[in-house]
Amino acid sequence: MEDYAAEGKSLARVEGKVIFIENTVPGDVVDVRILKNKKDWAEGIVVNTHTLSADRVLPFCSHFGVCGGCQWQMLPYEKQLQYKHRQVEETLKRIGKVPLPTFQPILGAAETRYYRNKIEYTFGTKEFTKEKPEKKLHQTFPKEELDKSQDQPGENTGEIKLSESEVPPCGGFRGAGFHAKGFFDKIVDIQTCYLQAEPTNSIRLSIKKFAIDNNWTFYDIRNHQGFLRTMQVRLCTTEELMVNIVVGENDEEKIKLLMEQVRIGFPQVTSLLYTVNTKWNDSLHDLEPVTYAGKGYVIEKLGDFQFKIGPTSFFQTNTKQAEQLYKVVRNFAELTGKETVYDLYCGTGSIGIFLSEKAQKIIGVEMSAAAIEDARENAALNGLTNASFFAGDVIDVCNTDFFTAQGKPDIIITDPPRAGMHEKLVQKILDMEAPTVVYVSCNPATQARDLNLLEAKYQVTRVQPVDMFPHTHHIENVVQLKLKSST
Repeated sequence: MEDYAAEGKSLARVEGKVIFIENTVPGDVVDVRILKNKKDWAEGIVVNTHTLSADRVLPFCSHFGVCGGCQWQMLPYEKQLQYKHRQVEETLKRIGKVPLPTFQPILGAAETRYYRNKIEYTFGTKEFTKEKPEKKLHQTFPKEELDKSQDQPGENTGEIKLSESEVPPCGGFRGAGFHAKGFFDKIVDIQTCYLQAEPTNSIRLSIKKFAIDNNWTFYDIRNHQGFLRTMQVRLCTTEELMVNIVVGENDEEKIKLLMEQVRIGFPQVTSLLYTVNTKWNDSLHDLEPVTYAGKGYVIEKLGDFQFKIGPTSFFQTNTKQAEQLYKVVRNFAELTGKETVYDLYCGTGSIGIFLSEKAQKIIGVEMSAAAIEDARENAALNGLTNASFFAGDVIDVCNTDFFTAQGKPDIIITDPPRAGMHEKLVQKILDMEAPTVVYVSCNPATQARDLNLLEAKYQVTRVQPVDMFPHTHHIENVVQLKLKSST
């Protein structure tokens, strides 16, 4: 493997053809089976490893290689940042094809484990197992290479481990963990996950054991039956903790027993809820979670601002790094206190609220009416009088009458989903002609495409990659654009 490509893949060259391969690191020497073969490139999988890269470190999670959640644990964090920064730079140059300034160094995370405030676990009856690709890594690493590992696991306080003698016969597999990559009906049974701090593992394993002890069914998604379905855990930096357990049967007796087990066993849970979901899909947005104990929501903080988060609310999943991301946005906005800021794709209003004390007016626009209600509630929670939020498509909302009522934007913040902005929205931004646009993206490829379109009136003046999700190939990027002079 010669180099890193993108999105967790490395590349090799064989007789001039580029081969893209997952689960490898530049420097590995491997045998590859080709699965997709085109004229100039191909994709393949590793079938045998001869030599491991000197850059590798020992993954700290025992589930690495089976669970697809943290694809890059075998790389030192500094190396991950190096590849992510380069991915952003090369993608913007290759796809954007616009003049670019010198990129600011990627902003890495101070904490590379236990950084997620929200995790969703699945209870299921079909287990996903395979030989871990990292098995050979554990077997063949010389001691001096193992010593390079920067993330060796510490003690897992509160972790529950079930021995075979403690688990009664249950008539088949019953597991609690994550959906396996590429399989909608199979899960990876997790003992310890390092994405969220305790008591998340203890709660999951305690519920699993309690259900098995009572011979309760776990959800079988193929046959659409079973009691215990999913569980969401939200752990805030304020130490407030929300647990929402989703069941597939409206069995009041079982639900009460389960809720009491969690309430008594984990008094640190500040909001305990359950949701009955008898639908085929796992979406909760059209369901009503029931508050069993506590207030039914949690309060999280970003900087000096508080945010109320319910069981179906959207919020950045890495709170501490989100604060760093928003500081970059605020810096790029170059606020003086006199500006009208339009926050497009505003969601629950977190970016706009974070910028509010340095702006004259915040105008948030978002398609989701429920998110807008959350945004208005969060603005009220922080006592803001200069922030207004509107539900609807930006293309329809931001018309001449809206500008007359709210004022034209001095600064536009746009934070679209992975698909990027619709071409009509790009045109709307070009029509608005705000002096400054700050584009926040979780997908540099679609961001680069949109920058190419915005180049008709804007030039890219600053670029700052931000790593929100250590040990994964995901990367955020913030771009500042300035309106070109008309003279």
